[in-house]
Amino acid sequence: MNLTAIIVDDELNSRSILKNYLHKYCPSVTVLGEAASVQETLLLLSSHNPDLLFLDVEMPYGNAFDLLEQVPDRTFETVFVTAYDHYAVDALNAQATYYLLKPIAIDNLIKAVDHVTHIKEREKELQDTVLVPKVSAKTEGKITIPQQDGFEVLQISDILYCQADDNYTKIFLEKGQKLVSKTLKYFEDSLTDEGFIRIHKSFLVNVSCIVRYRKGKGGSVVLSSGKELLVSSSKKGKLLDYFK
Repeated sequence: MNLTAIIVDDELNSRSILKNYLHKYCPSVTVLGEAASVQETLLLLSSHNPDLLFLDVEMPYGNAFDLLEQVPDRTFETVFVTAYDHYAVDALNAQATYYLLKPIAIDNLIKAVDHVTHIKEREKELQDTVLVPKVSAKTEGKITIPQQDGFEVLQISDILYCQADDNYTKIFLEKGQKLVSKTLKYFEDSLTDEGFIRIHKSFLVNVSCIVRYRKGKGGSVVLSSGKELLVSSSKKGKLLDYFK
């Protein structure tokens, strides 16, 4: 699959190096344009719809995070390219798909492009289709949740999704919801083998309840209940691989 890309970096030399690397090592990527600032990037995005944005963090008159906030309904994947590793957490929170450190290692660049290519291929295959898990995720197991006077037993197949709420977790059922004094990580560890997948730092979803996938900022899934949940870019590839 071929990809289109825009390179954003305030240093001309850095843009040239990345463009040459892409031409030589990632020939499936066509560079649509280059930008050195937030405003130049927004102008390019107004006339182009790239699959991928290579984005430096530090720019004059704003930074990468300022830019992404101004493009709320983006459909492109974002690969951060920076000399500073302390931006990694912020990059993930900003829905970055991949994170490259300068000087760019060729192997890592190829991995980043391959990762985005895989996501885009799966999105194209699954866009606007009813999703069917590759394996049946429906389970007849049960899970206990603590109560003040003991515990309650829940049918796992009745759980639509779980949502983090600080050190608590909200469990959304086909009928009603529960607030449990356990972290989302606890339920992730307990339910991953039961057909549940972490799609976001805040959401753990029953795969069998997902009926549709939508592209957009990170992407989103629609559940059988009609509820739509965001998918973080770092979780997108693994989620899409669940489906035919």
